[in-house]
Amino acid sequence: MTKRALISVWNKDKLVEFADELTQKYNYEIIATGSTFDLLKENNIKAKEISEITGKRQLINGKVKTLYPDIFAGILADITNEEEMKDINNSNIKLFDMVVVNFYPFEEAVDKKVEENQLINTIDIGGPSMLRAAAKNNKRVLAVSSPNQYKEVLDDLKEHNGETSLQLRRNFALKVFEKTLDFDTKILHELSNRFEEDSENYFSLNIKKAKNLRYGENPHQNAGIYYTNNTIDYEILNGKELSYNNILDATACTNILSEFYDVNGCVIIKHNTPCGAALGKDIEEAWAKALDCDPLSAFGGIVGFTQCVTENLAKQLTSMFLEVIIAPNYTPEALQLLKTKKNLRVIKLNTSLMEYKNYLSQEIRITPFGTLVQDCDKGELDKDKFKVVTKVKPTTEMIEDMIFAWKIAKHAKSNAIVIAKNFKAIGIGQGQTSRVDAFEIALNRACDGSKDAVAASDGFFPAIDNIHVAAQGRIAAIIQPGGSIKDEEVIKTADKYNIAMITTGIRHFRH
Repeated sequence: MTKRALISVWNKDKLVEFADELTQKYNYEIIATGSTFDLLKENNIKAKEISEITGKRQLINGKVKTLYPDIFAGILADITNEEEMKDINNSNIKLFDMVVVNFYPFEEAVDKKVEENQLINTIDIGGPSMLRAAAKNNKRVLAVSSPNQYKEVLDDLKEHNGETSLQLRRNFALKVFEKTLDFDTKILHELSNRFEEDSENYFSLNIKKAKNLRYGENPHQNAGIYYTNNTIDYEILNGKELSYNNILDATACTNILSEFYDVNGCVIIKHNTPCGAALGKDIEEAWAKALDCDPLSAFGGIVGFTQCVTENLAKQLTSMFLEVIIAPNYTPEALQLLKTKKNLRVIKLNTSLMEYKNYLSQEIRITPFGTLVQDCDKGELDKDKFKVVTKVKPTTEMIEDMIFAWKIAKHAKSNAIVIAKNFKAIGIGQGQTSRVDAFEIALNRACDGSKDAVAASDGFFPAIDNIHVAAQGRIAAIIQPGGSIKDEEVIKTADKYNIAMITTGIRHFRH
């Protein structure tokens, strides 16, 4: 029995070879549209133009070629339904067994920033409709949505004596619904931007599964990793696959590294929180200073660098147990040394740290109360808008250290206090229910190093007790958002202890 394939494609890669095998090896009759038909005819592939089926020429500049009852009835008909087949037979409609379609290049038009009318013309109507119909009727019809699937189709036909398998039809049906979701989401987002409308009312999570992970945060939790259009380019040069927790830690690390993309910086992460960070005259000094913040917590941690890892640095890194190392590059000698640790994951960032923040868009948390969506915290400090609120003025060096500490506190868990000196975090207190406790933990980490150091707080001080703690640690300057109803009392207390204070008006809670 002759099988029938409906073919209407924008991307004609590999089509001639595919259609030739369908007709020659598997006796398919091909119905094609417009330029697809012309290409097949030029290459001596036997095919019928779709107007022979519809009895109508294409209308309105080719916008209507396939949107006809005979076409969709031939795709959607259920051969096990007597009433439907009675309609098909009485109307002399022939069934389709395969639909081969790919879409107009809407995404390319977006990338080229074409004018609106040209963009609108790349919104495909017939293509998604035909594919969805075929995917819906996957019990009988195969929906082929990409040239990359042609070989798989031919292999399946060969294996099943000229028939397509139900498994292939089901798999390809799911691909269609993924593709149409992706296509429609891109249209929605682009037109919302063009029309200056708020698309948040139509938020959709457009992600594609890359692979399953061994498990989630704990072994009894299933997990997978999914990619979006905002997935950075990176390589794993050594070690086991990244785990769920590795990916969380790597993200936390790179988020902070991106704050210091143009200097020599090092960040150490443990359990998704910073436990060391520093800048140095070179990358090796940055590592030494960052490690000194909390050497115990650094054991088994994730370490990231803003610059190329050198051979000498690699020697130091391989002398202790680390889970992951992240950097924009590695010298050949450094990479050779790191690879001697077979379980050490070595990540090379191909996306530049300067561009990294462009990939930070929204954060999503699914809760039983509802799904929360918010913009990523990309708030930046503006030194021209600082408010020095105390009588004591900070020195230039203090201000630079305060900015450094502020950027670390932005990524620490609330409540967060970061104590720093000479571009080095010397004490980090975070994740406490009391800001006083966070301050005391940070001071305990800093020990005697807190004398004349600066402190950054992710939130305002609700009372003067934090200033008393700062004074006990001989802190010289504090940077904090301000905005507490007790600001005046807090500032007076800082003046009492000759502590300089800057308020920023920017809060960085991270729950």
